Amino acid sequence: MMSGEAFDPEKSTSEPGEQKFFGFEEDVSGIHVPSELPVLPLRGVVVFPSAIAPLLISRDTSLKLVEDALNGERMLALVAQKNAESESPGTDGLYSRGTAGRILKMLKYPDGSVRILVQGLRRIEIQRYTRREPYFVAQIRVLTEVGETSAEIESAQTHMVQQFSKFVSMIPYLPDELQVVVNNIKDPSKVTDLIASNLNVSLEEKQDLLNTLELRARVEKLGTILDREIELLELGHKIQSQVQTELNKNQKEFYLRQQMKAIQRELGEGDSRSAELDELRQKIADARMPEEARKAADNELERLRIIPPESAEHTVVRTYLEWLVAMPWATSTEDNLDIPHARKVLDADHFDLDKVKDRILEYLAVRKLRKDPKGPILCFVGPPGVGKTSLGRSIAKAMERKFVRISLGGVRDEAEIRGHRRTYIGSLPGRIIQSLRTAGSNNPMIMLDEIDKLGGDFRGDPASALLEVLDPEQNHAFVDHYLDVPVDLSKVMWVTTANYLDPIPPALLDRMEVLELSGYIEEEKLEISWRHLIPKQIRENGLSDVHIAFTDDGLLKIIRGYTREAGLRNLEREIGRVCRKVARQVTEGRTELITVSPEKVREFLGPERFFAEIAERSGEPGVATGLAYTPNGGDILFIESTKMGGKKGLTLTGHLGEVMKESAQAALSYIRARADRLGIAPDFFENCDLHIHVPAGAVPKDGPSAGVTIATSLASLLTGRPVKHALAMTGEITLRGKVMPVGGIKEKVLAAKRAGISTVVLPRLNEKDLEDIPETVRREMQFRFVDTIAEALDFALEPAGVAAHNVEPARAANL
Repeated sequence: MMSGEAFDPEKSTSEPGEQKFFGFEEDVSGIHVPSELPVLPLRGVVVFPSAIAPLLISRDTSLKLVEDALNGERMLALVAQKNAESESPGTDGLYSRGTAGRILKMLKYPDGSVRILVQGLRRIEIQRYTRREPYFVAQIRVLTEVGETSAEIESAQTHMVQQFSKFVSMIPYLPDELQVVVNNIKDPSKVTDLIASNLNVSLEEKQDLLNTLELRARVEKLGTILDREIELLELGHKIQSQVQTELNKNQKEFYLRQQMKAIQRELGEGDSRSAELDELRQKIADARMPEEARKAADNELERLRIIPPESAEHTVVRTYLEWLVAMPWATSTEDNLDIPHARKVLDADHFDLDKVKDRILEYLAVRKLRKDPKGPILCFVGPPGVGKTSLGRSIAKAMERKFVRISLGGVRDEAEIRGHRRTYIGSLPGRIIQSLRTAGSNNPMIMLDEIDKLGGDFRGDPASALLEVLDPEQNHAFVDHYLDVPVDLSKVMWVTTANYLDPIPPALLDRMEVLELSGYIEEEKLEISWRHLIPKQIRENGLSDVHIAFTDDGLLKIIRGYTREAGLRNLEREIGRVCRKVARQVTEGRTELITVSPEKVREFLGPERFFAEIAERSGEPGVATGLAYTPNGGDILFIESTKMGGKKGLTLTGHLGEVMKESAQAALSYIRARADRLGIAPDFFENCDLHIHVPAGAVPKDGPSAGVTIATSLASLLTGRPVKHALAMTGEITLRGKVMPVGGIKEKVLAAKRAGISTVVLPRLNEKDLEDIPETVRREMQFRFVDTIAEALDFALEPAGVAAHNVEPARAANL
């Protein structure tokens, strides 16, 4: 309910001990104590008779009690709480005995709290509580002390006063005047209360002293407490003295040790550390370091010689020297520049990828002719699962170089590249230096994987730190913060991988030669499955050719019905699932060969998850199919338009970005400007609203390449002419009606092929990009190149009066 506030010496306006002993010489025995008093609960403090104590009052009930007491006789009962943390103690949360007191002074603070100065009068005991609101009021009984002064009590009092004087002399915050006051008070009851109020003991012990009415027992208890406190203080002083003695001893031993070393040097005798230092000196000589690194190593070795082994700096210097001598300063591997051998290795490990393989072979040929370690930094860019990382391993294998892969995904700390300075505890070199030490040669092939996933925050920008690493004109003197000496990285062959080029900073991208790895078509996936995926999964699942055999039809069923990706990871997972099903049957006792046909695939993998897409979800006007490029490869994109009554409103939905929204605005402006030519009423927009939606609304979409598709969708809606069956398109548009070139043509065309589209409309300036598309795809698909939107509409839209296709909408396939 309500509670008094504990006195906090650190917040008091007076010094500890000051004011506390004032009032003990005053005789308060004649002050009348009423039989009924308001009760002020105290937190963490006990007020003894005759003691004067400041109390901070902040709770509303306690403030009300103090206000009423000041308006009355200024009397109140000071009772300690059993639990000092309780904000609203009940009557059972208070001790039954306390001290009757009076308020001497009161001071109000701006925050609403009040500080009062109270003086204890008599020991009291609460008989019963007569009121509980707004604060406790109780009927009390004044307690009478038992025992009179005797020679025995005087002797105990004398001993107690002597002990207290000794205690005061050992406590710096207790004033010396307190000893004088204690010596001048003759009343043993007041002496015990004065001493008890100045001891820093527990609340329970102070309450016990307040409860003890027998004078002799109280003097004995207080003497015991003083003996214990003095013993603790003496023990603390003893420990402090021992610590100081130990420090002096260590200093003395240090000086003696230095003198011993000087004597040993004069006598020509080596100490126990000579062998360790000689070993490090020999390692430094064998490492064949550059001059600057050798100078730094010699300086640190000299520091190590004079640093005591017990010092923490000794470990730091020793670790630094171990890193220096472990670096492959002059160790390298001999490159195998046999071009036919390299071609054989690359063909064995990877099917297709002819453009990338040719570039790698060109690199090796130039290296063979020039004998120059400098070369371009290759960056493999493509969807996940197309073989970027494994291609790097194959290059290292063909050249017989050591291969080290550094994953940069999620790296945000610049120190991961440049290392930590040695001033930090637990500092280490960066990943570049660690990779060189792991490889054991100064010319390994280091693959920086997922370079587009680098981040930056308050710890720096790792991409900026890579600028020096990947620059052939600078990396011959790369300085790691930990080693703090130049390291030659020009002999390292650098290869990076990325799914997307946009996140890579332009300055970093400028240092790399980009080689794009597009997705695979069905024929390529089929061949790669036979060459690599099926043998690997059969081996990893403990099977052999006597247990399982795949068919072309079965593999095509997996490729078409259970995967929809540019890469191969999901295809390998599904093949692995089939192998595990067979492995289970083998362990259950089946011995005959299991042939994986389309029916078996359906049995093992369940219902098909993907279906062949057609170019339209319905034959209704207003639906057009576009092509998109994503970090995971190409994809098809449906654009749907509809109109309703309204006033020139345009709604765009489907999680579209700003660029795509601007393309929609440009498409609408083109349609409105050329409504007559398209056979559309010029005022069609006066009394209608248009809504353009791109399904898969949870997937963000942006970019200008959907402009021609949006224009076709609107033209189809407003003319009533549906888009031709199995047709898709891509291209950026202008307000003048031009169709501009876009990127990712190969990925988009392959996505159209996977979705069952037979005709693709492309910007004429993208005609050159068909060279990158496999010849089998070019033969199976029809391509139409256009310069203007008008050409695209004439080709894509059915002639006027042709009925909409009665085609069942294609089932969605995770776009």
